[in-house]
Amino acid sequence: MFHTILYQPLFNLLIWLYNVIPGQDLGFAIIGISFLIRLALWPLSRTSIKSQKALQDLQPKLDVLKIQYKGDKEGLAKAMMTLYKEEKVNPMSSCLPLLIQLPILWALYLVLRDGMVMDSLVNLYPFVARPEAINLHFLGFINLAEANITMAVIAGILQFIQTKMLMAKRPPKPLRKEPGVKDEDMMAQMNKSMLYFMPVMTVVIGASLPGGLTLYWIIMNVFAILQQALAFRKKKVETVAVSEVK
Repeated sequence: MFHTILYQPLFNLLIWLYNVIPGQDLGFAIIGISFLIRLALWPLSRTSIKSQKALQDLQPKLDVLKIQYKGDKEGLAKAMMTLYKEEKVNPMSSCLPLLIQLPILWALYLVLRDGMVMDSLVNLYPFVARPEAINLHFLGFINLAEANITMAVIAGILQFIQTKMLMAKRPPKPLRKEPGVKDEDMMAQMNKSMLYFMPVMTVVIGASLPGGLTLYWIIMNVFAILQQALAFRKKKVETVAVSEVK
């Protein structure tokens, strides 16, 4: 079922793009399918990004509540739920869109991993033209079937930018030693460590993957950064507008 519902349609879309984009360059087909998938998942991605940002913006208020309700877990829980309701924030809304996207992204990963050989063309629909050969060279000189360290480094840099945009801020220094804030401060420090760890892992993993997968990783990170920037900018404009009205 996974093969029929997700893998095969994505594979056919990739080959169709390869056929219709001038030059028959698999790299441009990968860019095209990445764009289409990001566009299709935009509503879910937008919801997830806005929720993550909203939770970060609420963190200072949550820190204050944890001090006010020190030792009163039930009171703290009620106060937090009231705050979420007042600010129209759903803590779980950032997780659900990601879970929905995972099967689609995994199917695309398999398409790019296994679909760059002629034997895979048996999965084509009858109405999708079968190419005589698959050109694995992006821009004429980047072999997408082989690992590419330069592309892996670019993917790592983009991963750093994307992670930094969503990084949680540490609580104010005077509050960091308070019992109700220590856990959040530790989590913020861990997030800061991940800011550097994730890009390094991206480079290491990307340097061992075929260039086609690394190119996909780069393009998806570029789109994610643009989506985050757009969502944050729109939220900032809305906040300014509300402030002016008040």
